[in-house]
Amino acid sequence: MKLSNYSKIFKALSNEQRLNIFMMVYKQCCVPKGGKESSCCPGGGSVRGAFTKTCGCMDLSKSTISHHFKELQNAGLITCEREGQTFRCRINEEAVDSIKKFFE
Repeated sequence: MKLSNYSKIFKALSNEQRLNIFMMVYKQCCVPKGGKESSCCPGGGSVRGAFTKTCGCMDLSKSTISHHFKELQNAGLITCEREGQTFRCRINEEAVDSIKKFFE
């Protein structure tokens, strides 16, 4: 991965609210109950209604949360697809792996 891509990722995660949103999606998508290690989004798992869940957990306007989701998408950390009135979000496993490798 190019250094400029890392810069986009770390810039997106440098905002505390975006970091919190990313961690919420990551935990819902990638960390199984019981706390055991797993691969991220096993079987292509995703979080349905991540935007709605985030709105319920954070004291931010919908437009601000939407902006943060868009920034996370632009950095390549998550992907979101509309399903009717909800969004299905996935963690980009390659980006997470790249971040891990960056610190090795």
